[in-house]
Amino acid sequence: IEIGKKNPKVTLLNTFSKDTENLLSNIGDLLKDNSLIKNPRWFYVKIFERDEKVLDYLKLDDNTKSKVDYLIKSYEDTLDDDAESIITTERYDYIGKITTSCIEKKNKSTLTTSDKIDKIVTNRWLALPIFALVMLGVYYIAVTTIGTIATDWVNDTLFAEIIQGNVSNWLMDMQVADWLHGLIVDGIIGGVGAVLGFVPQIMVLFFLISLLEDCGYMARVAFIMDRIFRRFGLSGKSFIPMLIGSGCSVPAVMASRTIENDKDRKMTIMLTPFIPCSAKLPVFALLAGAFFPDQPWAAPSMYFLGIAMVILSGIILKKTKLFKGEPAPFVMELPQYRIPSLKGLLIHMWDRGKAFIIKAGTIIFVASGTIWFLQSFSWSLQMVEAQDSILASIGNVIAPIFAPLGFGNWQAAVATITGFLAKENVVATFGVLFGLGVELTEADPSLVSTMGQLFNSVSAYAFMAFTLLAAPCFAAIGAINREMGSWKWTFIALGYQTGLAYIVALIIYQVGRLIFL
Repeated sequence: IEIGKKNPKVTLLNTFSKDTENLLSNIGDLLKDNSLIKNPRWFYVKIFERDEKVLDYLKLDDNTKSKVDYLIKSYEDTLDDDAESIITTERYDYIGKITTSCIEKKNKSTLTTSDKIDKIVTNRWLALPIFALVMLGVYYIAVTTIGTIATDWVNDTLFAEIIQGNVSNWLMDMQVADWLHGLIVDGIIGGVGAVLGFVPQIMVLFFLISLLEDCGYMARVAFIMDRIFRRFGLSGKSFIPMLIGSGCSVPAVMASRTIENDKDRKMTIMLTPFIPCSAKLPVFALLAGAFFPDQPWAAPSMYFLGIAMVILSGIILKKTKLFKGEPAPFVMELPQYRIPSLKGLLIHMWDRGKAFIIKAGTIIFVASGTIWFLQSFSWSLQMVEAQDSILASIGNVIAPIFAPLGFGNWQAAVATITGFLAKENVVATFGVLFGLGVELTEADPSLVSTMGQLFNSVSAYAFMAFTLLAAPCFAAIGAINREMGSWKWTFIALGYQTGLAYIVALIIYQVGRLIFL
C-alpha cells in the first residue's frame, strides 16, 4: 500500500498471452473514442468476457457491437473455447507462473493421485468418451447381466411360482368367483408383480450410480458438462438436478431451486424429466430385451438420447424471448477421490429404490386393478374378451394419434396414456393386457411373440423414445407446477415435452422403417 501511494503511476504487466493481448488491443482500437471508458484495460477485458452490465453501460452502437463480436467470436473459434474460459485459464496460468517463482515446495511432486486421475477423466478430448463408456458399463451391468439374472429369478420363481401360483390355488380352493380370481391373480398380482420384478435391475443401477457419486467421479461429470451446457445456453448448475433425475424427477425438479437465474431455473425444470428415471427403466429393459437382445447399446442409448435432447432444447429455447440471456455462472469444488463405504452405498441404493417399491404398492396396485376391470368388462358390465372391452374402445379412439409413430394399436395407446399417471404403469399395463403377469421377463418367448403383434424393432425404439421424452408422471407434474409457480408455465413445459417426444418418435419411426424395414 505504501509503495502504491508513493508510485501512483505503475506500468501494468501483460497478464495474458500475446494473442489475447493483441485481441484486447484490437478491441481498444474500436473503442478508443468512447468517453465512458475511464479504466481502459478493465473495460476491454470485461467486453471480451461479454459482461452484459458493461456493454449496457457503454451504449455501443450496432456497428461497433458487430465488429467487437466478430473479433471475439473469431478468437473463440481459433482456440475452440468460450471467452470467459479463455480469460479464466490464462489468469490461472499467470498466477501459476508467479507462485512457481516465489514458492519452493519441499515435495517436488505437486500432483496428487486425484490430480493424476483428473488429468485423464477431465481431459478436453477424453472426458466425454470416458463418461459414455462408464454409463454404457453401468447400464450393461444393471440391465443386461447381473440385474437381469436377479430380475428373472424374482419374476419366474418368487412371483410366478411362489406368490401367484399359491394365491391362485388358494383362491380356487376357496371357490371364489372367476372375476374375483382374475382381478387378484391377473390384475393386481400380475400388474404389480410385472413392475416389482424389475426392482433388482433398478437396485443394481442405483448401487452403481451411488458408487460413482460417492467416489467423486460424478462431480467431475458436472464439471465436464458445465463447459458443454454453457456452449448451448444452459447453466452448469442444471446438471445437478438432471443427475438427481436419474433416480426420480420429483426431487430433481425441486433441486432446481439452487439456480438463481429465473430463466435458467425454468428451463432446467422443463428439461430435467428428459433424463431417464427409475420408473422408465423397466420400459427400456422390457422392450430392449424383447427386440434388441443382442444389442447391449439399446437401453443405455436412451440415457444419451435424453442428454442430446437437453442440449438441443437448450439451443432452441435460448433463441426464444422467454429464455434469452446468458446462463448463470457455475462454481464448484472438486472433492478428492475416495473409496466409498459399502454401508453408505447400500443406504443410498435403498433410499432411492424404496420410492419405486412404494409406488408399485400404491399407485400401480390401484392402476393394475382398474386396467384389469376395464379390459375385462364391456360398457354394459358384462365380462368380454379384451378386444371388446371398455379399455379397447377407449384405446381405439386414441390409437390413430400414435399411428404415425408406429404403434397405432389400442394396447400400445392405452399403455402410453396410463404411463402419464406413472411410467411404471406402462409395464403393468402390458402385463395385465397380455395375461403374462409376473412372467413378463425380457427373455420370455411368449413376450417376444406377443409384443411382436404390437411392435417391430423400429416402432419399439420409437415407443421407448416417446416414453423417455413425453410429459412425466402426475407426481412430477405437481412438482413442476409448484416450482414454476403457475399453471401457464406448467402447461408450456408439458406441451414442449410431449410435442418434442412426438416429433422425435415420428422421426425415429419414419426414417428407421426406410432404412431397417
